[in-house]
Amino acid sequence: MKPDSAPLAVAMLLALAGCSTTRAPSDAVPAEPFRGTTEPFASEAIYFVVTDRFVNGDSSNDHREQGGAHRTFDVPLAGPDGETDNIGYLGGDFKGVLDNADYIGALGFSAVWITPITDNPDEAFTGGDPVQWRSGLADRGKTGYHGYWSDNFYALDEHLPSAGLDFAAFTQRMHAKGLKVVLDIVANHGSPAWTMPVPQPKFGQIFDADGKLVADQQNLPPEQLDPQHNPLHAFYKNRPILAQLSNIDETNPAALDYFVGAYEKWIGQGADAFRIDAIGLTPAGYWKRFGDRIRARHPGFFMFGENFEYDAAKVAPYTRRDGGNISVLDFPLRKQIATVFEQAHGDFAALLPALHLEDGLYRNPYDLVTFYDNHDMARLNASDVGFIDAHNWLFTARGIPVVYYGSETGFMRGRPEHAGNRNYFGQARIDAAPQHAIYRNLARIANLRKHSVALQKGLQLNVQLEGDSAIFYRVYQDAGARQTALVLLNKGDGARQFTVRDYLEPGAWRDADSGAALAVRDTLVSDVPAHGAKVYFFNGALTRADTRARLHELMARLPR
Repeated sequence: MKPDSAPLAVAMLLALAGCSTTRAPSDAVPAEPFRGTTEPFASEAIYFVVTDRFVNGDSSNDHREQGGAHRTFDVPLAGPDGETDNIGYLGGDFKGVLDNADYIGALGFSAVWITPITDNPDEAFTGGDPVQWRSGLADRGKTGYHGYWSDNFYALDEHLPSAGLDFAAFTQRMHAKGLKVVLDIVANHGSPAWTMPVPQPKFGQIFDADGKLVADQQNLPPEQLDPQHNPLHAFYKNRPILAQLSNIDETNPAALDYFVGAYEKWIGQGADAFRIDAIGLTPAGYWKRFGDRIRARHPGFFMFGENFEYDAAKVAPYTRRDGGNISVLDFPLRKQIATVFEQAHGDFAALLPALHLEDGLYRNPYDLVTFYDNHDMARLNASDVGFIDAHNWLFTARGIPVVYYGSETGFMRGRPEHAGNRNYFGQARIDAAPQHAIYRNLARIANLRKHSVALQKGLQLNVQLEGDSAIFYRVYQDAGARQTALVLLNKGDGARQFTVRDYLEPGAWRDADSGAALAVRDTLVSDVPAHGAKVYFFNGALTRADTRARLHELMARLPR
């Protein structure tokens, strides 16, 4: 079909759909594509760990005496009523993640997002504002346990590897466990760079692959830098980016070369995808150049960025070709997810405007990475059933789902950074997690998605999102594969009977949980338990004219 004939074809199908039950014989239906995305990474579901805070698998790499007067290991932050946080290293490492790869896989995940792996300074930062309970953008006394303060983007931080387990070995062994590795990367800032009473080693500095110093802010505020005359200032801009972090000059080709070279190295050692930190703080043109360079050698390499904005118009440009064709974390949808699932009677209808299935704002909304919380915001402040309801949505609706470590038990729910958000999880909690109701329900729905191409990549055809009920289809028909999923969600406190007629294809449907077959004519009736999800699969051709017309409408909104 020629592109300019698509609107006419849709109009003809809509005319045929005047009678909702008009059907064509299944053998007469052309095998035309209906799918939300062809992105391979859309098949994945991602478990996100702050590596240092997950599990200490090898205490020999803790470096507990590091930092001297500005120690880096175990720097507690006291809160009210005996509560604690910690702004030092706590020992989590590659081995701690690898030792629990089976746990992550059994939960239904196929990829693990780890925080940045490159070298960070060996002391706690002495500049900036002092970290206090619940404080934001305060870094005095804090260490680089999180990985985002790199001083050498070519070197592995010493707290992560073990004997025989460098990054290349880690990714190889994770792959053997059936898990991809999403590497968190930074390419627009360095470490905290000024306000120190006395300059500290590595802070504000950047070293190359050979350990040569190539950039140094020299403890100067950005406005005092001289990039034109001081070669060590040339990587940096004369204005701040965030807190006291050094601000990379995106117009400097040498800086771009440096970061592309560094991340080519880690792809070569097995990174499967990138999560890009703070893309919203640097113009989209830089990310396009970065993305083009990476994909020139690694076609189709999947990347998603963080732009901490709830306005979709500010997030979407990065997903377009001129913005780098980089997917993004779906912050606008996250805002609505919190609205719906943090309170007992949140309305499913609040999610509709944030889906952007038909307005063309995003290059492809099905490639967005969906989530409800992370390490930079307060964790979801929901009850156990609120988490269960959120997972039922996240793993059946459009997008690539991410769950933050510990959420499978409601760990530190409602807590922001510097108030428990990034607290140490540990092996004991992991061993106990399968007994938790949130874990059990997450494992069920995540594993269901893991084996369903429709839930991973299918078009989302909404029937009803209202109150405590949601009814929608996910439709995938492409490259010889056919699967339609009917999703019924009930976030109410009592069981509910759903009656579905709209767009319902007559024929043999299958209960996704029991495998039981259902012979459907024009109605499907299903009892969905409180805070439950029921999914039914249909593997035949869709023959209803109204269904096909609506699917053509949805397809017409997607990139060609």
